[in-house]
Amino acid sequence: MNIPRSLQAALLAALLAVPFAATAQVSVSGVKYEETAQIAGSQLQLNGAGTRYKGPFKVYTAGLYLGKKSATTEEALALPGAKRMAVVMLRDIDAGELGKLFVRGVEDNMERAAMSRLIPGLMRMSQIFTDHKKLKQGEQFSLDWVPGTGTIVYVRGVQQGEPFREPEFFNALLRIWLGPAPADWRLKESLLGKPA
Repeated sequence: MNIPRSLQAALLAALLAVPFAATAQVSVSGVKYEETAQIAGSQLQLNGAGTRYKGPFKVYTAGLYLGKKSATTEEALALPGAKRMAVVMLRDIDAGELGKLFVRGVEDNMERAAMSRLIPGLMRMSQIFTDHKKLKQGEQFSLDWVPGTGTIVYVRGVQQGEPFREPEFFNALLRIWLGPAPADWRLKESLLGKPA
């Protein structure tokens, strides 16, 4: 079967274009984040990604996926639809300590009255990480907000128990990184898509 050269060239160009479109990535401290993610049938886009530093040390990278680009904390929190915070460790870390830092991060970024309603969920979240004992370099966890289902925690790609049903729970966690007293100011700017 003879295929005209012009059609061969068009087919080859189309085939070569597919992998690049399907695997667009952003690299942060050697960790690659896909530019899009699928959650519960929704296509999300990478809003921003950056590195969490503690002093001079890199601790982890984080990528924030939203339904559309948001440049402020308020926009990101108010945006309807699915969301994801994906974290990849850059060094071994005590997972129990990480769980405690989450609780402290929520406490630092919320009014006490609002936080008191979330304490049972925060204690369960802290326990999830305590049970894992250690997260090693290259291992990951993610927090997904799925409307109608709740916040789903994945550690090393495995769902951890039942979803957290409270709608405000995901935003409380997101404030750890995006709130008025974020874990790392440079990371906050990166997650909101601002140049580092």
